[in-house]
Amino acid sequence: MRDRDRDYVDYVTARTPWLRQVAFLLTHDWHRADDVVQTAITQLYRHWRRASQVENLDGYARTVLVRSFLSERRRWGSRVRLTADPPEYPARVEDHAGRIAVRAALAEVPPRQRATLVLRFYCDLTVEQVAEVLRCSQGTVKSQTARGLDALRRVLADTPSPATPAGERTAS
Repeated sequence: MRDRDRDYVDYVTARTPWLRQVAFLLTHDWHRADDVVQTAITQLYRHWRRASQVENLDGYARTVLVRSFLSERRRWGSRVRLTADPPEYPARVEDHAGRIAVRAALAEVPPRQRATLVLRFYCDLTVEQVAEVLRCSQGTVKSQTARGLDALRRVLADTPSPATPAGERTAS
């Protein structure tokens, strides 16, 4: 195996779990997350010579991943839906009720706002960095963040807490 390919394989092997987690937060579906990661790492390989020279390779890979997600949403999101509901997966031991509720609520947020929220709050990027990843203005990032947080709050407000019986709503 050539050194270039070995470097690529080593990087992808080490960072795939992280890329999958980011993709899951964007898609809220492990199967789609895997598809987005596969597309992203294929793109990464195609541009590995350039990518391997950048100062922040994780940032480059994350940008490719988010752009793959948004591109996939534009191509298929409005035309094809393979299942009515995403499959249920058992929560991992470290997941708490709040984390699960936020993830479920995040799935209800429009894709571009969701991407902005994941980049800002999960990936801890600055407004400037998110604008670069999404190829938009900083003002757009700020408005998408505000709208995404509002949408997230609305969904969470309409979601009963784990201690609330199914038909009851909590007081706002």
